[in-house]
Amino acid sequence: MSRKHKFHEKEGAYFISFATVFWIDIFTRMEYFDILIEALKYCRKNKEMVIFGYCIMPSHVHLIFRSEHGLPSELIRDFKSFTAKKLLQAIEENNQESRKEWLLWMFKKAGSQNSNIKKYQFWQQNNKPIQIWSLKVFEQKLNYVHKNPVETGFVMEPWEWKYSSARNYCDDYDEILEIDVNL
Repeated sequence: MSRKHKFHEKEGAYFISFATVFWIDIFTRMEYFDILIEALKYCRKNKEMVIFGYCIMPSHVHLIFRSEHGLPSELIRDFKSFTAKKLLQAIEENNQESRKEWLLWMFKKAGSQNSNIKKYQFWQQNNKPIQIWSLKVFEQKLNYVHKNPVETGFVMEPWEWKYSSARNYCDDYDEILEIDVNL
């Protein structure tokens, strides 16, 4: 078994990225973004997730976090499972979702390729955790997270992307998710 891409230090802070299957752009509607934001808020309040930085892109999420319970793998597993169910339900119930049939077909196709999945697979299984072991690594990963929408060409400045903690580090912008500032 590979030791690469695992949560080794259970009490440590981590940078992770996880994407939808086939890198499908799902987070193009506010209601889908809101499901992730509400789930992150719930995890902060009830699951003792400490969030230092985040960015929700159309097909993937970047997160810098720590589990106060020392269960980072389980925390992310539960988060992804819960959000997958909520997002699939939202897609199925959204009469304005023009890609509904195609999306569900793609999620079903991904699920059929995985023996652990009963029907639909929403998220790719890997998280690629990278431990934050120094302030330099933290700053490097936080800058990467915040610059992602700029590099993609969605915005000119990191704080202009609504679904990013770059706004939390700026005085002039409203944040949509409270974060923790101390490692």
